[in-house]
Amino acid sequence: MKQISILVPESAVLAAIDDPRHIFSAVNKFAEATENPALFDIKFVGLKKEVRLHNSAFSVHADFLLDEVKQTDLIFIPAFYGNTNEFLEINKPFIPWISKQYENGAEVVSLCVGAFMLAKTGLLNGKKCSTHWQAAEEFREMFPEVDLQTDQIITEQDGIYTSGGATSYFNLLIYLVEKFTDRETAIKTAKIFAIDIKRDNQSQFIMFKGQNGHTDEDIKKAQKFIENHFYERITTDELSNKFAISRRNFERRFKRATNNTVNEYVQRVKIEAAKKTFETTRKNITEVMLDVGYNDTKAFRGIFKKITGMTPLDYRNKYNKEIH
Repeated sequence: MKQISILVPESAVLAAIDDPRHIFSAVNKFAEATENPALFDIKFVGLKKEVRLHNSAFSVHADFLLDEVKQTDLIFIPAFYGNTNEFLEINKPFIPWISKQYENGAEVVSLCVGAFMLAKTGLLNGKKCSTHWQAAEEFREMFPEVDLQTDQIITEQDGIYTSGGATSYFNLLIYLVEKFTDRETAIKTAKIFAIDIKRDNQSQFIMFKGQNGHTDEDIKKAQKFIENHFYERITTDELSNKFAISRRNFERRFKRATNNTVNEYVQRVKIEAAKKTFETTRKNITEVMLDVGYNDTKAFRGIFKKITGMTPLDYRNKYNKEIH
């Protein structure tokens, strides 16, 4: 029987604690219904026996205190709310424990922004990782050694698993059910919980707001210029000349400040504007393409799909309520 330890940190999100329990408990019931033994021993593990969450609206009772668990097979790190540094500080005893368990053969799963605690262990250094797209800028600043895959819902590497934002972690849970049981059980679980088993990226949910948490004022001005002139054709040469910075230096500073090349940033601003137009107007694909400064339908479609994971038509049909 696989031992599952679901961590119960202070300031954790209750759903991200209970949902793994619910999913794997259901798999146990499926097995027991066919007179087979349960596959998972699921326990809540905390720093104290009772953890109050969501401003004490809920209490979670830990089955074990952290130092009582000497061996486990699978660890779940839930999402949290509030200030990241405060969360990591009040829950820091979990960090060496996770590392020790991993060294002893346990696999580790982070859900949504639980990736911050996982990254704090150092186990993600040089590895791929996902988290909530809205936390990407903060994550990159705190953990530059980690290969953050913002658009991915699931990453897996060397027994470490991470998920994208919010309820996208259900896709990781189904993935783990299949990994530890079989495809038939995963499909049954997905159907029972009404989870889209095919969903593999969170690109369509990302709302690009630019990366402005840096201190390079010239680059901030360049970002503002791009955002205010997205309907024009904007080149790196034009921007570097406008701000009197050599092209090479401008490109280097822009990438360092925003984690995007100039061209990537321009594309993301244009596509974000296109998304908003598709969501709120009845304009057709060509009209929107021209509005955001593209004149090549194939190029626009390709860039749109690369950034959002959907074609312009599919995005418009899904998110514009007026056309339904």
